[in-house]
Amino acid sequence: MYKTHTCGELRLSHEGQTITLAGWVHRRRDHGGVTFIDLRDRFGLVQIVANPDLSADAHQMLEQVRSEWVLQVTGIVRARPAGMENPALSTGEIEVEVREVNVLNSAKHPPFLINKDEEADENTRLKYRYLDLRRETMRKNIEMRHRVVKFIRDHLDDEGFFEIETPILFKTTPEGARDYLVPSRVHPGEFYALPQSPQQLKQLLMVGGMEKYFQIARCFRDEDTRGDRQPEFTQLDIEMAFVNQREDIMNLMETMYTAMVAKLVPDKKLFASPWPRLKYQDVMDRFGTDHPDIRFGLELRDITDIAASCGFSVFENAVAGGGHVRGINATGLGDYTRKQIDELTEFAKQFGAKGLAYIAFTSTGEVRSTFVKFLTPEFIQTLKERFEVKEGDLLLFVADKPAVVYDVLFRMRVMLGDRLGLRDTTTLAFCWVIDFPYAYWNEEEQRWDPSQHLFTMPMPEDVHMIETDPANMRGTQYDMILNGYEVAGGSIRIHDRDLQEKIFKLIGLDREVARERFGHMLEAFEYGAPPHGGIASGVDRLVMLMADAPNIREVIAFPKNQAARDVMAGAPSPAEDGQLKDLHIKVHLDPAKQPKN
Repeated sequence: MYKTHTCGELRLSHEGQTITLAGWVHRRRDHGGVTFIDLRDRFGLVQIVANPDLSADAHQMLEQVRSEWVLQVTGIVRARPAGMENPALSTGEIEVEVREVNVLNSAKHPPFLINKDEEADENTRLKYRYLDLRRETMRKNIEMRHRVVKFIRDHLDDEGFFEIETPILFKTTPEGARDYLVPSRVHPGEFYALPQSPQQLKQLLMVGGMEKYFQIARCFRDEDTRGDRQPEFTQLDIEMAFVNQREDIMNLMETMYTAMVAKLVPDKKLFASPWPRLKYQDVMDRFGTDHPDIRFGLELRDITDIAASCGFSVFENAVAGGGHVRGINATGLGDYTRKQIDELTEFAKQFGAKGLAYIAFTSTGEVRSTFVKFLTPEFIQTLKERFEVKEGDLLLFVADKPAVVYDVLFRMRVMLGDRLGLRDTTTLAFCWVIDFPYAYWNEEEQRWDPSQHLFTMPMPEDVHMIETDPANMRGTQYDMILNGYEVAGGSIRIHDRDLQEKIFKLIGLDREVARERFGHMLEAFEYGAPPHGGIASGVDRLVMLMADAPNIREVIAFPKNQAARDVMAGAPSPAEDGQLKDLHIKVHLDPAKQPKN
């Protein structure tokens, strides 16, 4: 080994010992002919000192080095002079008197600073990701990810689970997102698909008698990227046999993640324990979304019932057309100027709203609004009661189709929560959302689409509605939400062939197509499939939230950028003609559809 100790472990107890370190030059300083260097490795920083009176060769060598050079140094651990200690460093009570220096590698000047966090272009950071990973923030994020995965493995092992790997090359069975296809050389014209999830395989493991399975699974979806999504991602995948109610899975996850928070991020607090269980329609009505951030108020209020005859035509017409009128109380913003309210209006229009109605109850008692003249004093009083209005509050309303109203107010609520400082990063607000509609009507395709996936069991008391009233069926689905993000989702699964074929029929899947795509599943259900259920939890999103990272790219060692490109290696890239020939593939590019890099 090039080192006897790590840079982060030296203490006063090592005083007088001769040790050897290896690492990167973090920072270099010259004072009165003496050279000071902060040497860094993965484990921390330590100050090394080269005094020409003690070792002229070592001092001469260290005068030449620069940031990010790789050094091996041998020296003696000394206590720092009184008053020169650095309490910000774990090694701040000592320094190392250098006697020998070996330059293991020099380094070019890096394209961004590594010894402190500074704003740098993200594509530059991703292009030089191997340098970016040296920064303290990135190292801590990767360490957090490691500890989360290790905690999961240890906990589930204690609970009697087997960790089982499932294939990366599998059958293309579209589950909503686009598959990444892999052409087969030995089977011309045929393709594997990279798994969007191990859903079918983990159910087949239950048929195979494994009973308790988990996997830290790599999954792939050819979707547009965003702050909390990547083309390839990691999820904790769990399946259990002989479970007949969702509470069995939910309790397992809640116990594990509660213990994880206490051990790995003890500085954070849980919003509530046990975690709230919220029904789908309730969270839509309160928060405008099925993945709510419950850390703060500003909840939606429905005034559709009183808006139908309020005297304001915009509200009345929306209700007459089957729409909703809902609003939020932006507490404390009642003194907003017209310009500031116009900015809120433009924000709402970005997400489909035709406009934004408002009533400002100023701190001086004045009531300002573009439409208050149409309203009766009784109506205004009802609004004040329903929204619990105080002086200095601002009511914001959207009148439109329900989907638009929910989405606009959801986004408005989150934006205002950030603006008002209501989203406390020291709080982890887990909750469960349950009682989802089983299926949604797809007007364009004229069919029912499952709200989760087509292997989800309907609620037992709703199974009889499959052919008569699918709109009112509920699924056994459960989503785990954390601070406004869905971090896990699961359900009790169908294990009966007849019921599975009824679901295929409901969603308009032709019988022969269903058998071609899922025949292996249907046949397996005829060989004694046990009742089973499971869940999948996004590791990237979970670590992002636990580490207070701004997006999941910050907690992945080598992520793609926002255009789904690896700018470090230059992927994706064209294949060579010989490779395409071996795969029996010809490439035809439509210039009009080429993505912009």
